[in-house]
Amino acid sequence: MLRRRTFLGAAIVVAGLTFAPGANAADHPKVVASFSILGDIVKQVGGNLIEVTTLVGANGDAHVYQPTPTDARSVAGADLVIVNGLGFEGWLDRLIAAASYKGEVTVATAGLEAIKIDEEPEHDDDHGSEKHAGHAEKDEHDDEHGHHHGEFDPHAWQSVANIRIYVANVLASLTKMDPANGETYAANARSYLSDLDALDAEIHAAIDTLPESRRKVVTSHDAFGYFGREYGITFLAPVGMSTESEASAGDVAKLIRQIKAEHIPAVFVENISDKRLLQQVARETGAVIGGTLYSDALSEQDEPASTYVKMMRHNYRSLTAALGGS
Repeated sequence: MLRRRTFLGAAIVVAGLTFAPGANAADHPKVVASFSILGDIVKQVGGNLIEVTTLVGANGDAHVYQPTPTDARSVAGADLVIVNGLGFEGWLDRLIAAASYKGEVTVATAGLEAIKIDEEPEHDDDHGSEKHAGHAEKDEHDDEHGHHHGEFDPHAWQSVANIRIYVANVLASLTKMDPANGETYAANARSYLSDLDALDAEIHAAIDTLPESRRKVVTSHDAFGYFGREYGITFLAPVGMSTESEASAGDVAKLIRQIKAEHIPAVFVENISDKRLLQQVARETGAVIGGTLYSDALSEQDEPASTYVKMMRHNYRSLTAALGGS
């Protein structure tokens, strides 16, 4: 499956009612975030000045989520709704319509350089025709298996560099909603960006310790394209972008052949995916199950990925431990 980098232009924001200064002044402004990773980012910028409701919670799968009446009430009472975009929340427009929400919807990915589905990032000549951050060999019936959902890969949070853009969009929307506290939001954002810069450098340094020959892993669905593009690891997946997809017997057989032929050392399960498929692949190939990666959702508070920073740190440490880095 071929991909290349595609730049998304100006901010994609659904304009609605204009915010009045000091919106919801009697209480904290109410902000709805579509899923747990985004909810954490919003909390980092908003701090204790806002009340954040997250629709798809810890270990939840936003691909297949079914909104509830409680979600509709949360959206109806919100001062601001913030979503990932890039086709990730296919259910969101229906929810907003059902809630009769007329306020502003901010798309956190607006302006970032998204990966276009069916195209691959540029690669070095040394890698030849390897599949970067994508599927195993393309099946001629991929379309029938539901491997495509939207024009762009929505999992942009898997690159820490992209979160700088998320933060900028969140900061702009919170400041517009509540200009009286704009300076506090900006200070929170600066502090968080400093943490993100340190995390990004940490990940690059760790991945750089991996031998080039061992920078390939298998995950259950294709959620790590941005991580692969940013940090130089090839991810192979038996199903596509959405966890609604199911791998065909042909997909699995081709992946098993590829793992054996290329001596891919590890497979990783995900916190939102059925583990049985990858357990089968590991049994048939001898690849090691390298642990759990967090792809589309944070963990519960008592688990190792309860914030975005903790999630990314857990993921890169799991990868380097399984692949022979330090």
